[in-house]
Amino acid sequence: MLNNTIVENKIPLSTYTVSGRGKTDKEPALDFLERCFGSVPLSQIESIFGFVEPSTLYGGRFYQMRQISDYDATSLNEIGIGVRIAFTNHFASRDEYLENRALLKKYYNPLNSIICTNDDLALWIKDEFTDYDVEASVIKNITNLEQVNEALTLYDTVVLPMAANDDNDFLNSIDDKYRIRLFANAGCAYTCPAKICYKSFSKFNKTGVGELKCSQNAKDRPMKGMIDFDLALLKAKGFSKFKLLQARVGNGTGY
Repeated sequence: MLNNTIVENKIPLSTYTVSGRGKTDKEPALDFLERCFGSVPLSQIESIFGFVEPSTLYGGRFYQMRQISDYDATSLNEIGIGVRIAFTNHFASRDEYLENRALLKKYYNPLNSIICTNDDLALWIKDEFTDYDVEASVIKNITNLEQVNEALTLYDTVVLPMAANDDNDFLNSIDDKYRIRLFANAGCAYTCPAKICYKSFSKFNKTGVGELKCSQNAKDRPMKGMIDFDLALLKAKGFSKFKLLQARVGNGTGY
């Protein structure tokens, strides 16, 4: 892979984890990448994130169907692209971890990674599956340098909230920029003041029942739709890992 390869201008080559939203397990992953992210060189796609098999540890959104098949995981790994499994449920017990060990073992590959919100779950995974890259989810809402440094004692990588891209002082204060993932584009979470949806997703994925809770009707916020961040500016600061929710519209900042 080309992660953190230094090019002539000394700026790391950007790598992207891309969203599998809109994919089903019937569509081969490489076809999906061509359809939805065809403008991104495969050499810069670090991983794709989405649902593999059913699990009570998913969070972030409702689990409805599998998106990444066994064939996808194998074919992606063969060309150096990883699978990111979003075990971002707020709640996790030791017994539940043990129930998911078979799934973790099945996808155990240094190219693959696990995203966590629950610190205990992250620790259990790292203790047993040492080659997984375990990433602190955006759901943890890490918003200052002290929180970043604390998270990096446990997690390999930390995803910062979308709004952190606007905080130059915060971004400039981070030393381990190569271990930080920023959003390349942003949706409703960018301006959301509450983010109460995440816990409702966690509860639904435990039981299969529940409803989406959203703060839109309770708290006003500007609705900006999907926006692209200025990647040239973020790369110039030393950041090279990005989370790509959809293909960018071409605003001069490129990939």
